[in-house]
Amino acid sequence: MFRYQRLFNHNTNATMLFIPTLSSQTLTLRSFRTLISLSSNPITLFTPPHPPLPRFHKTLTLCRLLHSSNSPPVASPAREFFGFSPNAVISKCISSYSPASSETKVSVADTVDDSGDDVIDEDVKPSIHVKAYFFSTSVNLKELTDQNRPNYIQPTSRMTNYVVLRFGSTKPESIGLGASLSGSDGVYMVVFQYGSVVLFNVREHEIERYLKIVKEHASGELSEQEMRKDEYEVKEKPTLETWMEGGLDYIMLQYLNIDGIRTIGSVLGQSVALDYYVRQVDGMVGEFTDINRGMEKTGTFTMKRKKLFQLVGKANSNLADVILKLGLFERSDIAWKDAKYAQIWEYLRDEFELTQRFASLDFKLKFVEHNIRFLQEILQNRKSDFLEWLIIILIGAEILISVYDIAHRSVTSL
Repeated sequence: MFRYQRLFNHNTNATMLFIPTLSSQTLTLRSFRTLISLSSNPITLFTPPHPPLPRFHKTLTLCRLLHSSNSPPVASPAREFFGFSPNAVISKCISSYSPASSETKVSVADTVDDSGDDVIDEDVKPSIHVKAYFFSTSVNLKELTDQNRPNYIQPTSRMTNYVVLRFGSTKPESIGLGASLSGSDGVYMVVFQYGSVVLFNVREHEIERYLKIVKEHASGELSEQEMRKDEYEVKEKPTLETWMEGGLDYIMLQYLNIDGIRTIGSVLGQSVALDYYVRQVDGMVGEFTDINRGMEKTGTFTMKRKKLFQLVGKANSNLADVILKLGLFERSDIAWKDAKYAQIWEYLRDEFELTQRFASLDFKLKFVEHNIRFLQEILQNRKSDFLEWLIIILIGAEILISVYDIAHRSVTSL
């Protein structure tokens, strides 16, 4: 009786059969019998190697192959390892030696298609670009609405300091739940009475055309250097677990409708207008800084009273515009009605740091006010000194006239 020795290779799942030396007839007969009996599960035949095979304690990770729909399914682990498909690739194949364990551990990793395309979240719709501009200090909303009546969207709140216009859209008056503004869905423009304009879904080369519609009804138009602008981005994802999710220079919502446009537009309009007023106050701070440095060197200043009064008026008007026109501390009516839009409103206010920026503006205005009061006292003292000297001169002149009159009378009496 002859012995058959079977050796299981730890590197593959195939079985290797070792056959000792026999007579040629017996070897041929037994070989054919073995091949016929194992035809359904092929094995690899080898003659025993002369040196003994070294044993490795190895952890082997096999990779599953991803087949296309046209390729036949893989039925056995051996075919998973040895079978290849033209549309399949291997990914995450890691082999590591583990001297502490004598068992072979096999795990199957996931694979990806070899098409070479990046993984894209199909649930996220194309981004909606938002651009905010501040180019005038006042806009006549009534005239703007009358001349663009077909594009006017009826308000859903009591706020009267802005209007919403829609251009190039075939959609209903308001955007329903889950609607998108991407592609050819149209342009939405939020115009504020204090001079800000917020554009949704406008291409770069069309911006000037839409701004021109507002400029026809604007007053106090600013120069190119004074005009302020900002950009933001809105993304829609209907499968988002929460109502909204913030990111770097963008906000992701489950859907964007007219109320969302109004809420986002109100914060961006305030932000870009606040930037203009902050720069105005910065200019005044710079002027007073130069005056103080001049006083430090010369001990006096040469500002005229008229110029000082102009600075007083400018500082007071800027503060009034920020508080009254911008309504920086007035909560949006839409945010009062629905907690979802209140969440957007609060997030964007924190994102654009409106409260902190106003606090900085208020601090600078207090510095300007302090300098104005100080300079007013100096000018007042100058005026008082002038009047005092004038009185002294008049008294002296009166004394001289009296002395002359007395002397003249004395001469004539003699």
